[in-house]
Amino acid sequence: MYSQIRKTLCSKLMIKSPLPKQGRHGKEDVVDSLMRKPNVNEEYKEAFRTKSYIEICNKVQDQLEMRSLTSGDLDLDHVHDDEEGRQYLRLSEYLLQPHQETLTSMFDHMTSNHHQFLLNYFNISLEATKICESLFTNVHQARNGYRAIKTVTKLMKRDSGNRTHNHYHRAYKTLASFARRGNPFPTTTLEKFLVLHDNHVNLLQELTSQHRKTKRRTKFIRLIKRGMTSFIVTACGALVIAFLVLAMHIATAGLAAAPGLVIICTLGLFMMKKTRRDEREWNVARLDEVVEQLDMAARGVYIMMNDFDTMSRLVRRLHDEMEHRKFVAEICVRKGKNEMLKEVIEREFQMHECCFLEQLEELEKQICLCFLDINRSRRLLVREMVKWC
Repeated sequence: MYSQIRKTLCSKLMIKSPLPKQGRHGKEDVVDSLMRKPNVNEEYKEAFRTKSYIEICNKVQDQLEMRSLTSGDLDLDHVHDDEEGRQYLRLSEYLLQPHQETLTSMFDHMTSNHHQFLLNYFNISLEATKICESLFTNVHQARNGYRAIKTVTKLMKRDSGNRTHNHYHRAYKTLASFARRGNPFPTTTLEKFLVLHDNHVNLLQELTSQHRKTKRRTKFIRLIKRGMTSFIVTACGALVIAFLVLAMHIATAGLAAAPGLVIICTLGLFMMKKTRRDEREWNVARLDEVVEQLDMAARGVYIMMNDFDTMSRLVRRLHDEMEHRKFVAEICVRKGKNEMLKEVIEREFQMHECCFLEQLEELEKQICLCFLDINRSRRLLVREMVKWC
């Protein structure tokens, strides 16, 4: 069963052989790379040019187009319930790797205590992807709202002599509809970010604590085994010397001491081999692997925390921007002054149009990058886990 699970996971994850070991100049290469001054902005931009990131974006776009075709003219502007939004857009089922069902069957055959911490990591990463799904829906709603404002700006670009009462009526009607809409980035989304952040912090603390405990336990076991080996070698050496001294003083007892000498030497060699064999078996080597798995999970949680902190700031900015736009639209409708409508539209909407679209695009990029980071961390962790399946 374990071998079958391992083959299935390896085929799905396209796991290749481990990375090659460092050569003669491996340490020098590492030192050189650490000595180089990192350019954070350039590395951030480079992440958006990688092949894996482009593949994620293409998959998201394909999924959005497919959902649009199968759902017809479904209006996401009126979809504010998370469950309804997920029924429309289920990116986690399409993008998340490996799938949660595969991991569930894998954990069913694992009984170690540390696997519960790893399972918590996979569950939290799944919840993170669901929040990313809802964010894509929020972005879609915001773009629809932008198209409504775009219609008003086009109407106001007409010459004042060509603007009729119907044009103003249509503009006010569009602004009123925009003002009545809910904010596509509601406060509930920000609250979910806070809850998820707390869950990330708690899980990171648990993983770090378990990592330290396991590492200390491994060091303690190794210390005990080395102490036992040293004790056995010293004891055997002392007995051998004692038998040799006894044999020299009592020549007649030499033949009697020989069998005992052979037995002691054989016993010492056997204990040394057994100790070394135990060192290579589960109790130490397995703990080393547990330490590595916990470390990978902790790093995955840390990366998720950074990604969601960035998205949280972007969502908060977009929330404030949408509230401001809704307020301006409501004021325009309430005042109903045709002569000031064009000026307000140009000053409050048209001038900030590029900035608003850039913020939406930046959020979309960050969501795709978060998907990419989650998948990479999950695949690396599963690759370590299947070694022991």
